[in-house]
Amino acid sequence: MLLPPSDWLPQAPLDLLHLDWLTRSGIEVAILRLDQIDPLISGNKWFKLIEHFKAADLAAAKGLISLGGAHSNHLHALAAAGKRFGFTTVGLLRGHAQETPTVKDLQAFGMQLHWLGYGGYRARHDAGFWEPWRAQYPDLLAVPEGGGGLPGAKGCMRLKVMVSEQLKGLGWSDYNGWWLACGTGTTLAGLVLAEAGDHPVYGALAVPDDHGVAQQVESIVQEAGVHHPVYELIDASRGGFAKVDPLLLDFIAQTEQASGIPLEPLYTGKALLALKQQVEAGRFEKGTRLIFVHTGGLQGRRGFQ
Repeated sequence: MLLPPSDWLPQAPLDLLHLDWLTRSGIEVAILRLDQIDPLISGNKWFKLIEHFKAADLAAAKGLISLGGAHSNHLHALAAAGKRFGFTTVGLLRGHAQETPTVKDLQAFGMQLHWLGYGGYRARHDAGFWEPWRAQYPDLLAVPEGGGGLPGAKGCMRLKVMVSEQLKGLGWSDYNGWWLACGTGTTLAGLVLAEAGDHPVYGALAVPDDHGVAQQVESIVQEAGVHHPVYELIDASRGGFAKVDPLLLDFIAQTEQASGIPLEPLYTGKALLALKQQVEAGRFEKGTRLIFVHTGGLQGRRGFQ
């Protein structure tokens, strides 16, 4: 059994975000603190993995094999889950062998690592990519990069339930939409499926257009049979994946000091800065209430210290 025990059900608090630029604009934002569900299996990663765990159980697999980079939040969560719940994990990594805080953790958690180089990693979408890995690890289930695909999105549908259960505690009867960072688009797609058109979902793209997020989201919603998805993708990449600049770093530092909420510069920091810019540009009417998803990923901050 790969599945965690039934009493291990992560819960994330929903808190009002108190920042001066929101107060000035008359916009209310509640932040879903997925970074607080678990110290290791953190953020949206657990939700993207749960359906893959179920599929592995059904296939009688002994573990999971997946892909990521040397700072990957996805591989970090997968390796931590494997160690905690006792199943095998294998990671296929982008680039050449290097030692980062994340890589050290993967090794400590018992994940078997294979470095693919950059060309080898780019081939991950090729038709025959998985064949040699399935031959080498026949007892493992392959999971797409970032826990993506329809199974990952289905796991993220739970976030709407988590929020709905806590709205009354904020004094809210409803909300006007979601705002979150997008790396693969899987979490956004899950919220689009859960909402089924009831509320719009705004995805702040933390990666450039050539990463295929729009295509990934469209593929998932089509496979799920959603005919009128309500979502929008907004460029928040600031010039490229993992690109940071003084404005972003200053914004993160000021926001952390004002709110006490830790952010990181790849996803949550970029997403919240993009929301600030949209709010100050008059994108939302006064009185709008939004759910901001803190997608976790704080372990990756160590690569920027």
